[in-house]
Amino acid sequence: MTPAIESALPPLRAAGLPERDLREWSESFPIMTGDFAADTRDSSTFWRRSTSLLRKLPSKPRRGKAEQAAADALMSDARASRESFLAAHIEPVYDRLTERGATFRRIDDLVYAAAALVPGLVPTQKEVRAEAAYPQRDKDGVEIDQGLFLAHALSRPRIGEHLCHAMLLPRPEIAALAAEFAARGALDLGTARLTRRGKAVHLDLVNPRFLNAEDDTTLAETELAVDVATLDPTTEIAVIRGVAVENEKYRGKRIFGAGVNLTHLYLGKIPFLWFMIRDLGYVHKLIRGVAAPESVPDDVKGRGVEKLWIAAVDTFAIGGHCQTLLCMDYVLAASDAFLTLPARKEGIIPGFSNLRLPRFVGDRIARQAVLYERRLECDSPEGRLICDEIALTGEMDTAIDRVVEGLTSAGAVSAIGNRRAFRVGQEPLDLFRRYASVYAREQAYCCFSPALIANLERNWDAKNRKI
Repeated sequence: MTPAIESALPPLRAAGLPERDLREWSESFPIMTGDFAADTRDSSTFWRRSTSLLRKLPSKPRRGKAEQAAADALMSDARASRESFLAAHIEPVYDRLTERGATFRRIDDLVYAAAALVPGLVPTQKEVRAEAAYPQRDKDGVEIDQGLFLAHALSRPRIGEHLCHAMLLPRPEIAALAAEFAARGALDLGTARLTRRGKAVHLDLVNPRFLNAEDDTTLAETELAVDVATLDPTTEIAVIRGVAVENEKYRGKRIFGAGVNLTHLYLGKIPFLWFMIRDLGYVHKLIRGVAAPESVPDDVKGRGVEKLWIAAVDTFAIGGHCQTLLCMDYVLAASDAFLTLPARKEGIIPGFSNLRLPRFVGDRIARQAVLYERRLECDSPEGRLICDEIALTGEMDTAIDRVVEGLTSAGAVSAIGNRRAFRVGQEPLDLFRRYASVYAREQAYCCFSPALIANLERNWDAKNRKI
């Protein structure tokens, strides 16, 4: 019996769990041998017994202190054994799921396939759906194990690069949508709209009821729009902008975006995988382009199809929408607009801002923005380190047309070449992969931390917000 298992037994006994079950559980803690089949068998047995004991406890909202201590001990030891298994076997697991890299799986497909291959390693869709019925504070956090799995996969150069490549491929629905856009010059995906105007394709972010915030209803549509815009052969450049909103305070004003929908996060309606799919999906495509299966988009061995991106920032870009600006080739902002990254007040990690923001504003200002929510007025010396140009609020449309013409007048080939040359020095794919590994683990724990709930209730009045 390991010291961790031995120390877990008193709280389990205090919660009244059956002694026979505790003995079987403690004696089945797996020690990795390096043999995949044997370690899978022994680990799955231990994880199954851990889950069985956890289910003998009341659901989280109904647990007393002793019962919650028992639940914490069970989940902690199960996660420790998963970490050991993943450290030993993440590459053979990934190779079995992808035919040793011959096939690509997006993140959501990958983790649920892993649940079938190695029972108990990550939650099944049924287990995730069961927790999705609860508000965030009442979840045990089974999705944390998805974060651990992805952290280990992304930590290994070969399979981590392959997973990044998979997420940069166009979504499978793209062919029909691209044909519709080619024929009509417009595409309405609901929460994202595309319009062709001369040399530019314009992507409008559309969630007016929630200040154009992002949530589980916007993610797939935004990525599809980015795919279509990027791959459209009739345009040279892309423009992203938020539509006018319905909120009483800002009614009729365009807003670039309010970041993740915090009310939905508080109510448990933003799954953990949402964060990973977002940042390894459409946000990464903004900075690196859309890949093809035969070409690793690392700018050395291969490359994808890409466009220059312009952001037109009206009113504000908060949280995730501020993060998006760090992927842009040109940021045009209204004179009254501002930027914030309120991660500290939310209790989560602001995407890849910790990687990208320091190269714009320097380390000190970046830390102030992330750790102390420093607000940056776009029309200020600090704001202009992110924003290339400031336009009067009523002159944004004219300014956008002028910037599009200026950035396309010399042709797209040299512009894309220069973009790649900047990127290979600033954010090579291997650096992205390593950051993504850290992000997967840390964001998973943040999403299910009591501090997240406390922050949202204190700083967002989440209890009294309407969905």
